[in-house]
Amino acid sequence: QLQLVESGGGLVQPGGSLRLSCVASGFTLDYYTIGWFRQAPGKGREGVSCITSVDGSTDYADDVKGRFTISRDNTKNTMYLQMNSLKPEDTSVYFCAVAVGMVVVSNTASDYDYWGQGTQVTVSS
Repeated sequence: QLQLVESGGGLVQPGGSLRLSCVASGFTLDYYTIGWFRQAPGKGREGVSCITSVDGSTDYADDVKGRFTISRDNTKNTMYLQMNSLKPEDTSVYFCAVAVGMVVVSNTASDYDYWGQGTQVTVSS
């Protein structure tokens, strides 16, 4: 059974940091482009960041550049999103996702085939 499970969300004050993790089971992350998305109440799902398997190329949404870092540890079959200098507008449910057959970066949700259940991130004082 293919599964992605996120963890690491929570409540943090503005300016704080969180690291999200996403563990894959039933398949190996090594071969796929992986990404993080977020969805706030009443809004669509937006791409945050992604990283390819072929050459490790990354892409970030403009509003998280310089603050968020995506990474992967293939030995642990796990992907991460390090989030620093968090802002209230970063409050969302964050999802990890895997794109089968993608070899380039993409922050388009429809390009992804498998999704985690989401983890809530709330930035508030």
